[in-house]
Amino acid sequence: MASSEQQSTNPSLFVVDSNEHDSRLDRALCRLLGQEKRTLIVRLIRKGNVRLNGKRCKPETHVMAGDTVFLPASLRQDALQDASEQTHAPTPFIPKAIKNLSVLFEDDDILVLDKAAGVVVHGGSGHDAGLVETLKIQLNLPELRLAHRLDRDTSGCLLLAKNLATLRKLSESFRTRDAHKTYFAWVTGHPYPYAGRITSHLLKGQTKSGERMVVDDIDGQEAITDLQTVCLQQAENTPYALVALMPHSGRTHQLRVQLQQQGHAILGDPKYAQRDDIHWYKKIGGKGLALHAWRLRFIHPTTEKTMDLRAPWPNRWAHFTTKD
Repeated sequence: MASSEQQSTNPSLFVVDSNEHDSRLDRALCRLLGQEKRTLIVRLIRKGNVRLNGKRCKPETHVMAGDTVFLPASLRQDALQDASEQTHAPTPFIPKAIKNLSVLFEDDDILVLDKAAGVVVHGGSGHDAGLVETLKIQLNLPELRLAHRLDRDTSGCLLLAKNLATLRKLSESFRTRDAHKTYFAWVTGHPYPYAGRITSHLLKGQTKSGERMVVDDIDGQEAITDLQTVCLQQAENTPYALVALMPHSGRTHQLRVQLQQQGHAILGDPKYAQRDDIHWYKKIGGKGLALHAWRLRFIHPTTEKTMDLRAPWPNRWAHFTTKD
């Protein structure tokens, strides 16, 4: 998408530049607004709130250089950044600075953090500001964007792009699966076989307890995850295990749903684990979702070096190492 200086005088319209020629609309908007807005972007496109050349469109519609994209107000704020638009705006909300930021790697183009569990990565859903909005101000990085998503209750490696050119390259790496993530999770039971590939089709559904992902072999999107059991444990006659997970797709709650489907829900999962398992987990000292983004491998978008970054063992898991 074009920068604010290249836009028309109508702040609702954005002009597609040559860098996004023949890109999918949803992916072009994600590169402009950040991957953290992907769900909102897709929903607004499907509702018809985003228009391409004045017409309704689909997320997968390809855009051409010179096309105009209408953005509703809910997306416009992040897209427009020139100072003239702020002169008549109310005093902006200044989020509280983040202390003891755990940086795994940083240079002029990327920032990799060890995100703590419980930290919201972006605002919304009752939160005035998330990690990204806060760091934009705290680090004076107005173009800072998430390169991938990480749920609030998941800790570990989080990759952010400091500029839009870097974001485009990183987004493409994740899209083509040239970037690889490895998670650790403590799960109920002892998985058998100890290693294998989980393939399922996931769809967003509605239950009495609220919105959640469900397995739907007809209408769901394909989700693929490799699993490797690391160790088997037992506490109070209840088996549990540490597993390594390598996702090959990026569906919402993918790991959590697939493990629950296999009968080995992640410990402490309030949405997908059984109530008895949650109670037992708390009894042995567990706290929060036992899911950690341990390793992140990707090609640096500027230096083209292979990056292999690992987040340390979470402090909240210290009690696991002492269990028999």
